[in-house]
Amino acid sequence: MAPRANWKGVLKVGELSCPVALYTAASTSERIAFHTINRATGHRVRREFVDSETGKAVDREQQVKGYDVGKDDYVVLSPDEVASAVPDSDKTLSITAFIACADVDDVYFDRPYYLAPSGDSAEEAFMLIREGMRQKQVVAIAQTVLFRRVRALLIRAYDDGLVATTLNFDYEVRSAKEAFGDVPSMKIEGEMLELAEHIIKTKKGKFDAAKFDDRYEAALAELVKAKLDGKKITAPKQPKPEKVIDLMAALRQSAGVAGKTSRKKARAPRKQGKTQSAQRKAG
Repeated sequence: MAPRANWKGVLKVGELSCPVALYTAASTSERIAFHTINRATGHRVRREFVDSETGKAVDREQQVKGYDVGKDDYVVLSPDEVASAVPDSDKTLSITAFIACADVDDVYFDRPYYLAPSGDSAEEAFMLIREGMRQKQVVAIAQTVLFRRVRALLIRAYDDGLVATTLNFDYEVRSAKEAFGDVPSMKIEGEMLELAEHIIKTKKGKFDAAKFDDRYEAALAELVKAKLDGKKITAPKQPKPEKVIDLMAALRQSAGVAGKTSRKKARAPRKQGKTQSAQRKAG
């Protein structure tokens, strides 16, 4: 059975256009899901919205949106008023620019979707756009109204189709200064840097998503199966804390050169004071 499209519209670049459909590329629907149960009765628990002061349940018809402007003070918006802010959609995915693949910092990446032609009549134009992007090694920046909001998307060639990744807005991406502001500037050289480079060289490989297991999901599945089979559940043994060793010893051990010394004398790291991290650059 063909997957259900999340969105259908027209991909447009200049005067060239073709009908397309968006399909979810990453989903959590296969994860194990739990319901909340009343332990005493075995019945499922139902959620209710209640008044924070009276404790009484509030019917859906009485629920409105409120923007907090102060203590117990809200700007109240009715459903119709909220709906009026939703932008009009003409179902057009308009490509505004073609850029180099590396021009967008991946910190802006939000959610991927497969973008495919919708109908036989769209296939030729779709493949023309896909192959043109592939040959020129570029990605496209496009905009459309998606799920009630104007969204920017990054589109790239992928297998026989395209992948459209929604992009975070600039105001949604926090400045790196908040995370890296206290990281000091240090000069690393000598044996310490040589060992780090050696470890990286010996650990080089290729990304294969199939090699990464969701251990938590697998453990939950085993736990549910054990419960169904009436088996006794035993808590796993906690790993013993590793012995703390100094950085150079850890590097030598990881590189397999414990006890050996480099021909170049290692220079101890020297703190040079705090520096602020550079601003992100995005195309």
